[in-house]
Amino acid sequence: MQVTTVGLDLAKNIFHIHGVTETGEVAFNRPLRRAQVLAFFERLSPCLIGIEACASSHHWGRELTKLGHTVRLMPPMYVKPYVKRGKSDAVDAEAICEAVTRPTMRFVEIKSEDQQALLSLHRARDFVVRQRTQLINMLRSLAAEFGVAIARGVTRAIDFAKGIIEGKQSGFPELSQDVLRVLSRQLVELHNRLRWYEITMRIQARLSRQAQLLQTIPGVGPVTASAVAATIGSGHQFKSGREFAAWLGLTPRNHSSGGKERLGKITKMGDRYLRQLIVVGMTSRVRQVTNHPERADPWLTKLLQRKPARLATVAMANKTARIMWAVLTRNEPYRPHTA
Repeated sequence: MQVTTVGLDLAKNIFHIHGVTETGEVAFNRPLRRAQVLAFFERLSPCLIGIEACASSHHWGRELTKLGHTVRLMPPMYVKPYVKRGKSDAVDAEAICEAVTRPTMRFVEIKSEDQQALLSLHRARDFVVRQRTQLINMLRSLAAEFGVAIARGVTRAIDFAKGIIEGKQSGFPELSQDVLRVLSRQLVELHNRLRWYEITMRIQARLSRQAQLLQTIPGVGPVTASAVAATIGSGHQFKSGREFAAWLGLTPRNHSSGGKERLGKITKMGDRYLRQLIVVGMTSRVRQVTNHPERADPWLTKLLQRKPARLATVAMANKTARIMWAVLTRNEPYRPHTA
């Protein structure tokens, strides 16, 4: 009995597999311990394996591909409609097995180890940035209790923290001084650690041709470029630039019916981190219209004449996402359109 399709439901320790033959007959539906997974699929003839795109899915995708199987990762939200009833590992594995065979299913490209390593750098940096923000907010609130207002901005907060460490800030009780000193040391240490992440990202961006190509686009720096390159690679998994922009959640939500088109706010689906980086980058381009109009994008300048700045920023992010896709798929630098 030749198994042609397998649905693999991942977990920490107990996995579940559901296999069917070419005729759709169920060949097996059973749990597997983590240590048994590779040995089981090594004995199995090459087949199509469906996995939900979740934690560790890229690792298992790479490992099973090495064994000669065809592995397809799918977003969990697209697998959910194939769950017949209830919730169990067996039901989930069956739904995955069914979903992976659908001709209209959208798949997630399996990332390489290098891509995931670079993304881990981005995740760690983002984590440190959030920790730094939390510490700054804590310092502000504690200092405010004693009538001391820290000026806005990270630089001002760091200066205040250094002043606390060096004993230059007065007006606090002795116990509060000790508390603020401990928090200030944490803040300065995190701030210095953040520099290492940013330097490492710049180095990685120089080593990646895809990141170098993306940096030819105005408003795209090494952080954004390396994040996009690590996330989507060559970009060929998307059929068009619009599909990539939609995947990022930068396209309007469609709620049309009866031949009447209704477009709402952007969907904000997909990778929030990438969307945030691109929007922040385009914020600088919107400011450029006011500060340096001679260098501003003509399309953006005209848009700002009739639309609010924030809406224009997101629209520019949408446009830039499409340009990114074109640059990656064509493997050539950005060339601005000249009239």
